[in-house]
Amino acid sequence: MRAFLLMTLLALAGCDIPPPLARFLPNGEPNRLAIAEAESAEAEEDAGEVLRLALGRRRATATLIQQQGTRRMWRAPGGVIVATDGARVVGTAGLPQMVMATRFDGVDPLTDPRALLARSAEARRLVDISGARRDPASMRFGVSFDCRLRGAETEDGFILIEERCRVPGFSPVVNRFWADRETGAVGYAEQWIGPGLGALALDFEPGQ
Repeated sequence: MRAFLLMTLLALAGCDIPPPLARFLPNGEPNRLAIAEAESAEAEEDAGEVLRLALGRRRATATLIQQQGTRRMWRAPGGVIVATDGARVVGTAGLPQMVMATRFDGVDPLTDPRALLARSAEARRLVDISGARRDPASMRFGVSFDCRLRGAETEDGFILIEERCRVPGFSPVVNRFWADRETGAVGYAEQWIGPGLGALALDFEPGQ
């Protein structure tokens, strides 16, 4: 599964490659998120189910291109790819840092946000990451995330799940998820997607 996810992410990120004069990052890589932002409005006109993304000041719209159960693959113009399992980001491509794979030790507590109102939960997962150029020197496999998730009701009737993680070699990671109080469905999230980057914001219900 890990190898399949990585190959799929890389193949899809290679699609829609911008022309040579497109915007570039300082390391010479195309700034795919800038391209995605510039072209999202046009792409969204003919899109079906979409996911709104934000990283820093950049905004983009990704279209659902593949689904298997709770696992979904989203693609934005320029080759930005985000893979999710439920509301959890489990893979990315086309960004300055890549999440190549995510493996949970047991069940992800985020599958039932309402249960986290009654008690906190611990979770552990292993994450494989890489730089955008996929230089072997930039790759790290099996980065350990030891996390605790807590839920609290907000004044506007949502459940806010805060996940705090200890990650050897990195600063502490904090992810946040906002879920519907009645259904438990996560509509908005802010998640870690690699060292040196801000949190990726995901709006799963852009029309609401």
